[in-house]
Amino acid sequence: MKRKVAIQGIAGCNHYIAAREYFAGEQIETIDCDTFRQLAACVVKDPGVLAMMAIENTIAGSLLPNYRIIRENDLKIVGEYKLRISHALVALPGTDLHHIREINSHPMALMQCADYLDTLPHVKLVEKEDTAGSAKWIRDNRLADHAAICPAGAAEIYGMNILADGIETNKRNFTRFLVLANKDVAGEICREKEQDLNKSSLVFTLPHSPGSLSKVLSVLSFYDMNLSMIQSLPIVGKEWEYQFYINLLFSDYLRYKQAIDAIIPLTKEFKILGEYAEHR
Repeated sequence: MKRKVAIQGIAGCNHYIAAREYFAGEQIETIDCDTFRQLAACVVKDPGVLAMMAIENTIAGSLLPNYRIIRENDLKIVGEYKLRISHALVALPGTDLHHIREINSHPMALMQCADYLDTLPHVKLVEKEDTAGSAKWIRDNRLADHAAICPAGAAEIYGMNILADGIETNKRNFTRFLVLANKDVAGEICREKEQDLNKSSLVFTLPHSPGSLSKVLSVLSFYDMNLSMIQSLPIVGKEWEYQFYINLLFSDYLRYKQAIDAIIPLTKEFKILGEYAEHR
């Protein structure tokens, strides 16, 4: 039986690659989604569908709106995967680099390949919604003077030639993806991997009182919790009020649960978004 995984983008994109690598050894069927909200809706509608969602990049930082999508749709984080991002310049077979007049890709990919693109000053850069989608669009329209920046694997899927590989400026460019599940099945998935749990994602608000955040952090420190990420997001409709999203790493699950019990009275609207295994 194939596992269904919703991705943002199409076959060959980085979400597709992350899903294939995370579920290596399993048969999976990817469900293409145009937006992250559409991706979340797939999981809400069908508990049999998991999702792979980008949440953080080592260059661009966190995709903050995705935290809100996870919370608002009551999705649960059941895993993560860190993918090294590599870009290739691809074009139709027979196309020479000197014939390229336009390069298409997602704006983030164009930015991440800026040094290489500076060597092609006469080529027009055009932003598209997707990396692999740009390659497919060029193939479908037989655009012989166009090229796309996308993962090298997309070239094989869409019958394109690789003109240059590894063109990203920073070779230490990683994106962290979250594996998301419908809340009705998340518990079962987590129980299957309970012995591997060493990370959690939390969200909460705090009372308007002096030192409210420092009190929470002091408790986490007392229980030896490793705070690996903290982000604040404004609460829509409540000016100057914020939700805090944090990631915790721990080696002792019981001590982690004790830490959670200790901070809950200090917070408001506390919620565990997921408990899962860190991908190293």
